[in-house]
Amino acid sequence: MRGLSTLRVLGASAAAAAAIAIPVAASSAHPGRDHDHGGHRAISHVLLISVDGMHQSDLVWYVRNHPGSTLAQLAEGGVQYLRARTPVPSDSFPGMVGQVTGGDPSVTGVYYDASYNRNLLPPGTTSCPPGAPTGTAVNYDESIDKDSSSIDAGQGLSGLPGSILQMTGAPQTLINPAALPVDPHTCTPVYPHQYLRVNTVFEVARTHGLRTAWSDKHPAYDILNGPSGAGIQDLFTPEINSNAIGFPAGDDWTSDNLATQQYDSYKVQAVLNEIDGYDHSRTTQVGVPAIFGMNFQTVSTAQKLHSSDGLAGGYLPGTDTPGPLLSKALDYINTELGLIVAELKTQGLSGSTAIIISAKHGQSPIDPNALTRIPDGPIVDAINAAWTAAHPGAGDLIVAGTNDDAFQAYLSEHTQAAADFVKHYLLTNTATGVTINGTSRTLQQSGVAKVFAGHDAAAYFHVPFGDPAYPDVWAPVQHGVVYTKGSKIAEHGGTGAENRHVLLIVLAPRKVAPGVVDERVETTQIAPTILRLLGLNPFELQAVREEGTAVLPGS
Repeated sequence: MRGLSTLRVLGASAAAAAAIAIPVAASSAHPGRDHDHGGHRAISHVLLISVDGMHQSDLVWYVRNHPGSTLAQLAEGGVQYLRARTPVPSDSFPGMVGQVTGGDPSVTGVYYDASYNRNLLPPGTTSCPPGAPTGTAVNYDESIDKDSSSIDAGQGLSGLPGSILQMTGAPQTLINPAALPVDPHTCTPVYPHQYLRVNTVFEVARTHGLRTAWSDKHPAYDILNGPSGAGIQDLFTPEINSNAIGFPAGDDWTSDNLATQQYDSYKVQAVLNEIDGYDHSRTTQVGVPAIFGMNFQTVSTAQKLHSSDGLAGGYLPGTDTPGPLLSKALDYINTELGLIVAELKTQGLSGSTAIIISAKHGQSPIDPNALTRIPDGPIVDAINAAWTAAHPGAGDLIVAGTNDDAFQAYLSEHTQAAADFVKHYLLTNTATGVTINGTSRTLQQSGVAKVFAGHDAAAYFHVPFGDPAYPDVWAPVQHGVVYTKGSKIAEHGGTGAENRHVLLIVLAPRKVAPGVVDERVETTQIAPTILRLLGLNPFELQAVREEGTAVLPGS
């Protein structure tokens, strides 16, 4: 069964959600719940929603074509930021980390979910003598799950899917320590939360005795707990790359857009339970969190899949108009947001809850006519072969890197000469890819637009050359290039506007006047804004102090 009706017994109906007006005040008295007395009550709760992949242009299109929708009402009832940009690289990890810390990768140390660190030892290391050579891949993705094939990541729950909501977010329960990089000083595994260099809004809230919760797509989102490891009291992280229940064997939740919707609906149910004052599993009454929320993946997979469920993915050729699959995915998001907003109203929380909607990243290219898929494996292999030919006895030069719609490489030799070697190869060789129609296309400069190498890469990310975490080589791609050997039609991780220009709405009844802001803002500004809305000091965030991250204008 693909639906979630068994989990929705206490959720509002879609019909009721469609009828709401936003903003709305508490309509009835409920003991122990928040109320708006004379319109002067401060915001008590901030609900943060990330609709991964969703551009500002998607919001504009949807509101124009669905003026009575929940998305339209949220946009019109709050502040809509027309020029919001994500951090670079525009990937899930730095994007979400930025939203809850206020920091870019230069401050957080988080460049990608799969990256490299020159100061750590490889997973499985048990002997750490002084002076041992360091440098290892740092993979904070599904590969660190105890069992990435299971939606509970190996917790061992029975009776799935009915017990999915029972899974915990404790790292020791879900993460395999043998898959984690090792700290050479303590000779112990480095959990994701320990890798983050700065604190999070969740940690700040906890110091003030406020409750916190979050739902996301991998147990590795333990990173949002912050360095203390205790920022999020109720963390729910069903594994999105596990085998999709009720779908063909071997398909994960991203392989089919209906599967993604089913997966996202588990997290929506968790949020509904939290709005009702329970923990995410609806097991214990704990009170409504001060900061809580989730990410949606449905739009992202609809943008990336060539087709699914008999519908073409992505956008209509030559336009930024969502195609049939993406249009349906946006309808799904609208319906789920309607359920959430209606439940806030039912529980008398509308007047005291701020809603912030944005995205970890966008997706590129929007126009499928611009797409060229290039397998990056042959490029990396050729660079390594050229390096070993020039340096007999040397091992591979490129030892890590994730190339989606940017080329980034970590090198076995952290020197300017080695970085320049890769730069020269990229700029002097061609790459052959295929278009959306399968036509071969050859691109100059290996498909990249520019290359930042060594000291230039450090300067690009505003870090010293000795920083252990930034890529030795960073190369934005030519528009439309996606490094993949598969059939995806869009990707993220790069620097272009289509990667970074995302929606951003802040709705805070009686706290923030509705309107439109047409100035450049960053999604890192969400973090200090959350604290300001709750009446807390944004400068309690270390990244805000280090980068001078401002509260969003108009909020």
